[in-house]
Amino acid sequence: MFIILGLVFIALYALIVFYIGWSGWSWIKPVVSGRFRIIYIIVLIFLASSLILSRVIAGSTILSVIGSYWLALFSLLVLLLPLIHLAVWLTKLSRLPRHSVQKWSGIITFTLLAVLLGYGSYNAFSPVTRSYEVKIDKPGPANGELHIVMASDMHFAYLSGANHAKRMVKEINALQPDIVLFPGDIVDDDIVPYRDKGISNILSEIEAPLGVYASLGNHDRFKGDTAELIDLLEESGMQVLYDETVEVGDWLTLIGRKDYSDAERAELNELTAGIDKSKPVIMLEHQPVEFSTAEEQGIDLMVSGHTHRGQIAPAHLITSRLFENDWGYLQKGQFHSVVSSGYGFWGPPIRIGSRSEVVSIKVQFSGSEH
Repeated sequence: MFIILGLVFIALYALIVFYIGWSGWSWIKPVVSGRFRIIYIIVLIFLASSLILSRVIAGSTILSVIGSYWLALFSLLVLLLPLIHLAVWLTKLSRLPRHSVQKWSGIITFTLLAVLLGYGSYNAFSPVTRSYEVKIDKPGPANGELHIVMASDMHFAYLSGANHAKRMVKEINALQPDIVLFPGDIVDDDIVPYRDKGISNILSEIEAPLGVYASLGNHDRFKGDTAELIDLLEESGMQVLYDETVEVGDWLTLIGRKDYSDAERAELNELTAGIDKSKPVIMLEHQPVEFSTAEEQGIDLMVSGHTHRGQIAPAHLITSRLFENDWGYLQKGQFHSVVSSGYGFWGPPIRIGSRSEVVSIKVQFSGSEH
């Protein structure tokens, strides 16, 4: 079954690549030599396979960068080309010269592509701070407040690298958090760029009195042992909670879950067994799922990521249907959910309809001594 689905996917992908290639050739053919066609085909095949090759040849910076930008071009052209061709077809109802229509359709496509790539890159590499306020009806610290800064889906790799990490650390420290939470997808299926670019040293500069805690997501994996990945992440001073519970400051319980895709992850009632639910309970859950279970088990606040808010519109229309809360804030009874669109990106280094973000959550507690 998986083989059949794989072949169908490859065939569909090949057809779309052919459609993109045919469209591009129809626009550049009038201004290039016919002998350029072979070079054009070879380049197109290389670009179309670059992302797959970058996964096969682990550690290849050039292939990873080329593959990521190809995926950006591919994603945008899949959206743009049908609209452009529909517009060209409608011009047949007019008296516009066919040659001029063909020429200007190409110019408009390349212009829109350049604008969207620039705009999307700006959104991906220029983070903003999203702020939320949450009230928990339980005793908290002496001052009755907790400032959480949360970042998810950094996907640290070759493009979301050292400079992006430095921006994040600077933004986090400027917010002066009490505690920092990273609910998953810290790396992007490969620890090589994270290790070689010294991301651990950069993240070790985060300042948070109550500490830095993380859970793992579906992309926090590589071909080695998970323990090796956790050890590498904890070199930065963060504590990775891998289906684990920890007490913070004798008044707060943190739970970090394995990713929802992990068949071996524990049931939530196993993780909450024995904890004092009269105290605040905050959970790091990469994917925003099982809200009802979390509410039943007395979770007060769950921080998540994973959705990227679709990353490239109109994919947010899909994530909003798949998840009860795909971005932002949601309250169900005593349960609060905050979902980030993510700090980094997966695949194409662009965001359209979403923005790279760091999340600031100010929690107010009742019953605390002031």
